[in-house]
Amino acid sequence: MNDIWFYENHTPGYEVRWKITDILHNEKSDYQQISIMETVEFGRVMILDGALQVSDKDEYIYHEMIAHVPLNAHPAPEKILIIGGGDGGTLREVLKHQQVKSVDLIEIDRRVVELSKEYFPSMAGSFADPRANVQYADGVKYLEECSKQYDVIIIDSSDPVGPAIQLFSREFYKNTYKALNSSGILAVQSESPIFYPQVFADTVRNIRTVYDNAFVYLTTVPTYVSGPWSFTIGSKKYDPSILSSDRRQINGLKYYNDKVHQSAFALPQYIIEMLR
Repeated sequence: MNDIWFYENHTPGYEVRWKITDILHNEKSDYQQISIMETVEFGRVMILDGALQVSDKDEYIYHEMIAHVPLNAHPAPEKILIIGGGDGGTLREVLKHQQVKSVDLIEIDRRVVELSKEYFPSMAGSFADPRANVQYADGVKYLEECSKQYDVIIIDSSDPVGPAIQLFSREFYKNTYKALNSSGILAVQSESPIFYPQVFADTVRNIRTVYDNAFVYLTTVPTYVSGPWSFTIGSKKYDPSILSSDRRQINGLKYYNDKVHQSAFALPQYIIEMLR
């Protein structure tokens, strides 16, 4: 294991690699290939279908940004739905909000949750919170049949391949709209604007056709494909770039703060041009 590397291919001309010190687990679940590895630079990582999803070293950036931006824009985020997020990181951040009364987390692959509990306890410890209700189901079908109304819906999906493809469709976003109350907010991860510009642009346009108000915000996650990583919000009422005056201070965060929240919505010109 002294010279073992994991390679992640993004385009025919671009790939990244991480030096591996140990392969802890490798299996083919009913839905995808799941690998848990130890890396030199980023600690323990989870890889789904050949794409690195979370690492010990930088997972907090993604999870804090996908959770706290929509929840701090909403004055009363009490009922939350998370589609995906089987590692527990987004759930952990959502549950830091005292106003949250219940969280439904819909994960299609039970093994992602089980392996996260075993190998990523700092994230998966959130599953023990009594406010969390985990269901192993197809998120697309769940929303098609959903009779509940939520304040915030977060789509914490993997890349648009395999079981996650439908989570980027216009029909899916229509169903999120129906499942939100009159002041609800949808937040989704919407890929790399540089390396996956078509997926990014299509995601934003699909949300714009459903929601009157659509907003893009950015961060950078070192273990994700190089450059900015995007999130897109569909909002029925609130401007998510404006922090709610009713938000409560959350201590102990490592990346997110009020200034990061506001500045994340400042888009570079090339992204503005992409979305015209």
